[in-house]
Amino acid sequence: MLKKINQYLSLIKFSHTVFAMPFAMIGFLLAYKQVHFFDTKIFAYMIFCMVFARSAAMAFNRYIDRKFDALNPRTKNREVPSGVINPASALLLTIICSVAFMITTWFINSICFYLSPVALAVILGYSLTKRFTSLCHLILGVGLSLAPIGAYLTVTGEFSLLPILFSFVVFTWTGGFDIIYALPDAEFDKAHHLYSIPAWLGITRALKFSEVVHFVTATLLISVGIYGHFSFIYWIGAACFIGLLIYQHRLVKPNDLSKVNLAFGTVNGIGSLVFSAFTIADIFINK
Repeated sequence: MLKKINQYLSLIKFSHTVFAMPFAMIGFLLAYKQVHFFDTKIFAYMIFCMVFARSAAMAFNRYIDRKFDALNPRTKNREVPSGVINPASALLLTIICSVAFMITTWFINSICFYLSPVALAVILGYSLTKRFTSLCHLILGVGLSLAPIGAYLTVTGEFSLLPILFSFVVFTWTGGFDIIYALPDAEFDKAHHLYSIPAWLGITRALKFSEVVHFVTATLLISVGIYGHFSFIYWIGAACFIGLLIYQHRLVKPNDLSKVNLAFGTVNGIGSLVFSAFTIADIFINK
């Protein structure tokens, strides 16, 4: 049983929750400071929504891409193409998590429930986008960017500019690092008529594109700090985050992609945790 659970956790890349979950915490705590009441039940629902939505998205991605994954040397050992988990089980997990996500939003508030099909359309639809647009990385960014504003909505039921600005941070940050993640597959994508920015622009120009997107991320981090009247605590976290954005681009070279996983996974995971920790501390101390 434990082995099977670990296989499903590997299927949905549960460890990658570190990308969006910290920003959901920021959105939730911004809302908490707005209403001056911490509802542990709503907090639990928010966590469940994050887990269900992400699990549905990853399971569907593995299901829908199983034939390409089987052909790609980098992905052929994933659970579905290797036969560890059969495609029907991955699809069933997608359906169960999608339904569980919508049911959970019903217990939160009406706006979250009414918007839940839209959220699912974005996060599930992303897996189809490599078949028709090179901007698929930015669509992934849209999916993850729902975390802070979605968490804010669970508490307030209303939109607000500050969590939306945090969503834009996630949008550009994710889009930029997903381009880096796709670099090793540039030739495979072209050979199999899949779309990506590395396949479209080539590795060198794709890296430049990612740098521009992350420059926008840095600009947004500064804008959030100014608009939100954050203290020096936030600015320490923002400086660390921007420094790690720069560092990941120094790790990956057009002629050396050996450190892509380090740049994509480790550096961005650390950046998300460090930035969110300082931002949450600032919210608690100064807001």
